[in-house]
Amino acid sequence: MTENVGERFDRLPATAADREVEGRATREEVIDWWHERFDVPRETFEAYTFWEKGAGKIWVFADDVPSPIRIEGLGMTFLRTRQEHWKPTTDAAQRFGREASKNVIELAEDEAKAFLTGEDQELDWDGDWGYLIAAHDVGGEREPLGVGLYVYGELRSMMPKGRQREL
Repeated sequence: MTENVGERFDRLPATAADREVEGRATREEVIDWWHERFDVPRETFEAYTFWEKGAGKIWVFADDVPSPIRIEGLGMTFLRTRQEHWKPTTDAAQRFGREASKNVIELAEDEAKAFLTGEDQELDWDGDWGYLIAAHDVGGEREPLGVGLYVYGELRSMMPKGRQREL
């Protein structure tokens, strides 16, 4: 097995049979996870390549380049793997959350404002526990705000400190 090199981007292998770095997620696993967790159609990701930089930091890129490649950034951060529960990034939730039809918690205006400030809140939710896409209706359209963690009747805002806003 090859080792992970943390300071470069390596394209994710297509399937487990193609895996050369132990523990590295595959393209198939990443797409399956988004489909199973959020019901995002698999074809949503057809035009994208997936890359790992660091240990479990997955990036999505709307093009292709040779692999491996040593650059600072490639596309946008997408998913954290190599931990017990995979975690989508705020950018990924905002970009691909419109396609989700499962595990999306729709917040009322006051709940959305609290979420965007990074506030945790007691909420009723009859869906799965774990990471959810938090959304709010804006102009008649559901708009994904970011990622929340729902456990024990509480929605914990995962909004990064630098992106929190008082509205």
